Amino acid sequence: MKVSVNIQAGSCGFETTVTACGSGVKEPARIEIESNCEKISALGEFVREVRGLDEITLGFEGVIMSEARKILKGCCAGCVVPAGIFKAVQVASGLALPKNILITMNKEDI
Repeated sequence: MKVSVNIQAGSCGFETTVTACGSGVKEPARIEIESNCEKISALGEFVREVRGLDEITLGFEGVIMSEARKILKGCCAGCVVPAGIFKAVQVASGLALPKNILITMNKEDI
């Protein structure tokens, strides 16, 4: 299965497109990442192929999140893109349904 995910990361203004192609739970999914963010582009160099089942089993110790921790420092540590990559791999590997993710912000002065 092939899945494409468009991620608009927030106030940084960067956009990322993740394309993941998988052929099952036990096979690695190929990942292509296009972004106008240098750090996410660098992450894409290290996250090119992962097994979806391994990523789920290992969670934050999997390849995607481990590499994100190495590359995304400072305010970028809270970036939503790695979660989007993770979800794309899950769907491409047949481990999740293609359901949109939404984060909504509401600011109140106190």
